[in-house]
Amino acid sequence: MTEDEFDAFYAIAFPRLVRQLTAMTGDHGEAQDVVQEAFVRAWGRRVSFLAEKAPEAWIRTVATRLAVSRWRRARRWMELVCRHGPAERVHEPGVEHLVIVEALRQLPEAQRRALVLHHLCDVSVEQIAAETGAPSGTVKAQLSRGRAALAKLLAPGGSVSIS
Repeated sequence: MTEDEFDAFYAIAFPRLVRQLTAMTGDHGEAQDVVQEAFVRAWGRRVSFLAEKAPEAWIRTVATRLAVSRWRRARRWMELVCRHGPAERVHEPGVEHLVIVEALRQLPEAQRRALVLHHLCDVSVEQIAAETGAPSGTVKAQLSRGRAALAKLLAPGGSVSIS
């Protein structure tokens, strides 16, 4: 199937398939998503796609399976939430948090990344070195310089303070 043939097939079949999947799923947006995904999968097979006896049926079958798969994932998610209850409520960040974030923004990116990974994400110096491609000694220097700069920014009279 050429690109022009596929485009023509898409233009004719897409609206009809969306209506059919909307009737099956009860959700127009979901129907559009799964039909579009089915067409994306068909695009990869477009050279042999006309060899299929019923290309529209193939698209409909794939879209229906995608919809069922999404429904099953959603159902498993709901079962999990019902079993374990809602997630803990996340409180808004306090003033101190906002001040620290503002101070971190003023640091060079390499120092900020090293500080955040090491102190907030509990990543070791060696892991940071592997992740960033910097030698361990460089990471240690970034941490040291970053801590010193952060201390100056947060100190009384520094450029960032708790109001």
